[in-house]
Amino acid sequence: MSTPSKRRLIRDFKRLSTDPPGGISGAPCADNLLIWNAVIFGPAETPFEDGTFKLVLTFDEAYPNKPPSVKFLSRMFHPNVYANGELCLDILQNRWSPTYDVAAILTSIQSLLHDPNPNSPANAEAAQLYRENMKEYVRRVKATVEASWLDEGEGAGLEAVAEEGAAPAAGAAQGENAAAAGQATA
Repeated sequence: MSTPSKRRLIRDFKRLSTDPPGGISGAPCADNLLIWNAVIFGPAETPFEDGTFKLVLTFDEAYPNKPPSVKFLSRMFHPNVYANGELCLDILQNRWSPTYDVAAILTSIQSLLHDPNPNSPANAEAAQLYRENMKEYVRRVKATVEASWLDEGEGAGLEAVAEEGAAPAAGAAQGENAAAAGQATA
């Protein structure tokens, strides 16, 4: 059954596939158009450079009138990311607009990696280090970058995360984006 939200997500996926912004990728899960796997590559010339950070976006039937829930699956040390991987990002909360699509969401998250907002912290320790001890902040971020290289997809699957609402283990099944991309266009 086709719904407005699913039609919109298919359109978002086609746009993301044909005209992807640099440094991001995403695709719906093979068996559920409302759950997407995504990867954001750390922006150049930031402490996150060379990192490969996995996320899950969970939509409901109210999309695009309601934003998805977005959660990092990869370990993340950032002023605007909670310990469970959820983000403190205005466009996912009080500044949401139905004009935002998946590409805009992922691009905004990538921008947040480039320019953290320590005045609206989800992680007080990261925000304090960002403001007061940049050297230690960078060291901690680089540790998460290195951890992202070792992320080989072990841990909780996306379905378990979505169903249980549990904080995910570092990593979603690697290669699911490619599989989902192939099946979503079939």
